[in-house]
Amino acid sequence: MTADDIEALFTRSADGYVFARWARPIVPVVFGVDDATLATVKGAIEAVVTLAGHTMAETDPDQGANLMVFFFRDWSELLEVPDLDRLVEGLGPLVARLEAEGASQYRHFRFEDSGAIRACIAFVRMDAALSELPAEVLALGLAAQVVLLWSERAFRDRSPLAQAADHVILRPDVAGVIRAAYDPVMPVMSRDRVHALRLAARIGV
Repeated sequence: MTADDIEALFTRSADGYVFARWARPIVPVVFGVDDATLATVKGAIEAVVTLAGHTMAETDPDQGANLMVFFFRDWSELLEVPDLDRLVEGLGPLVARLEAEGASQYRHFRFEDSGAIRACIAFVRMDAALSELPAEVLALGLAAQVVLLWSERAFRDRSPLAQAADHVILRPDVAGVIRAAYDPVMPVMSRDRVHALRLAARIGV
């Protein structure tokens, strides 16, 4: 992965280069799964957070939980969740758009004054393709995509995951970017493309 490849991971179609990471500890809550899957999802999040050198907590003093993950079968189900429209502005039109696009996932981020990630609400519609994935594979892919503010195109053509013998792991290049992004000397947010060069220097590309 070259410095240009890293830059592309954070270059959004509308806003240009936008990088952000979490500053506060991550506190996940998961809806729509059984206890076994809940443990798998939280375990995957903890694994990626540990890789990043970041932290988790039992509660967020301002929000209770700051990473909310919803699993469901149909986008319209979100319209029935109490007060969700207060957390995601324009929820009705968003649901209509995602339904029309046939989308299976969507992540809504909120930000601190510093630009760091303050909260993330992740939606996962369990369509036929996702339903065939083992829970640990789905959970690891989700965890990788909520730990940083990736471009909406970052993993459109290639998954952040890779096969290693009988196991699915984070791609080594993606893992390297995550570790470098959470280096304490790196900013929590950047709109400067030079930031991608600094990430590249830290992972030795």
